[in-house]
Amino acid sequence: MSKTVLVPIAEGVEEIESMCIIDTIRRAKVEVIVASVDGLTVTGSRGVSINADHLLKDVIDREYDLIALPGGMGAAQAFRDSEMLISKLKEQDNAGKLFAAICATPELTLNTHGLIKDRKATCHPGVAAGLADNPAINERVVTDDNLTTSRGPGTAIEFALELVKQLCGADIADEIGKGMLA
Repeated sequence: MSKTVLVPIAEGVEEIESMCIIDTIRRAKVEVIVASVDGLTVTGSRGVSINADHLLKDVIDREYDLIALPGGMGAAQAFRDSEMLISKLKEQDNAGKLFAAICATPELTLNTHGLIKDRKATCHPGVAAGLADNPAINERVVTDDNLTTSRGPGTAIEFALELVKQLCGADIADEIGKGMLA
């Protein structure tokens, strides 16, 4: 059975994080669905246009092995405000399925909606106030139970390789990492 990953995007998404997640997981031969909460083309935080495969509303009812949220302030806020995405993330968590977030999204999206709970997590230092007491706040990539979080663009490949490890195993993650010189 093949695995499927949902990577939501929105206006203001962090380009490096988005592309690292999508590209690295696709290298593992996992199906990645890029779905926008906005239009089919969004403008990232640095002005780069990114095309989605679908609108989120058209693929939200599918089952996913992982939902991985890139960061960027605009995207984190759009994700936070998307009732259908938050509902899907809560469903994912309640089912014990993998979900992940990097940069501003652990704090602004997940923590805002109680999706971090008592788990260890990290996020971008610029938005860390709500997670300041979290014992893992200064770590680069943190996995606790079915949640993985990371700090930002500089940790994006490490984050994506951790997600591949969870989906496909350490051997495949190591092989992809070596091929990427990570």
